Amino acid sequence: MAAPLYQIDDPAFSNLIIGSAALDQLYTGCRWTEGPVWFDDLQCLLFSDIPNQRILRWAADAASAVGGGGSVTTFRQPSQFANGQTRDRQGRLVTCEHGTRRVVRTETDGTTTVLAEAYQGKRLNSPNDVVVHPDGSIWFTDPTYGILSDYEGYQATPEQPVRGVYRVDGATGAITRVADDFTQPNGLAFSADESTLYVADSGASHDPDTPRHIRAFDVQDGRLSRDRVFALIDAGVPDGIRTDLAGNLWSSAADGVHCFGPDGHRLGKILVPETVANLCFGGPRRNRLFITATSSLYAIYLTTTGAQRP
Repeated sequence: MAAPLYQIDDPAFSNLIIGSAALDQLYTGCRWTEGPVWFDDLQCLLFSDIPNQRILRWAADAASAVGGGGSVTTFRQPSQFANGQTRDRQGRLVTCEHGTRRVVRTETDGTTTVLAEAYQGKRLNSPNDVVVHPDGSIWFTDPTYGILSDYEGYQATPEQPVRGVYRVDGATGAITRVADDFTQPNGLAFSADESTLYVADSGASHDPDTPRHIRAFDVQDGRLSRDRVFALIDAGVPDGIRTDLAGNLWSSAADGVHCFGPDGHRLGKILVPETVANLCFGGPRRNRLFITATSSLYAIYLTTTGAQRP
């Protein structure tokens, strides 16, 4: 008997999933997949294979419209242990690099521009995930995962006194630390109306007595307020997160992808055979959830639409 694909905790979850949809394994053979970002104009997905120092490109083809399909090629190698990625308002790739401990932007001519590498004269820890606000500012998390060992970066002693969340001003490039009380800030995502920022704390990955939850903040004029715990993960830790247009939040976890309603209660799970690190919505209608899980890239069709921009 086949293993179940879904766990339904609230009947509302049945309206978000397609019972006949399959979990397609699009690619495998990686060491730790991360950082999926969809390029609608090119109908392709970039994703990171951190320990193998490469960014891979999955390109859609005719078969991928109805099932698996697609082809995978190497987009960048070495990748400087690239992790989380997004696109800015001009469609340029923005990447967090563990190896260089910086956030960079890939220009249209292929050159890179450094957006952040230090704060108050000290090197960042290892930027992990990144999102872009409508005002052009770039927000990223800075845990220590990339400097804990030589597996996903280069082992080093942290220079920053905290593991923070940062904002890079889109006009001036000035960097501000907007949150400084996380154990290990990880994935982050704006709500559909971009008035709320969600940030995962995956501290329990190395200490079971520390958080495994997602916090929410109000966003106004580049500042955060009204901090609250939005949701808890009961299997592993939250890593990458995304929101949909209905206000639901989708989070990675050890047993798959967890979906939470706008009020933070869990609606259900998509059960994946490998530990999930990150996810993003893509496809022509943004109704296909791409999932980076340990050694593989998966995808599944849903009835909801992703809210990520652009």
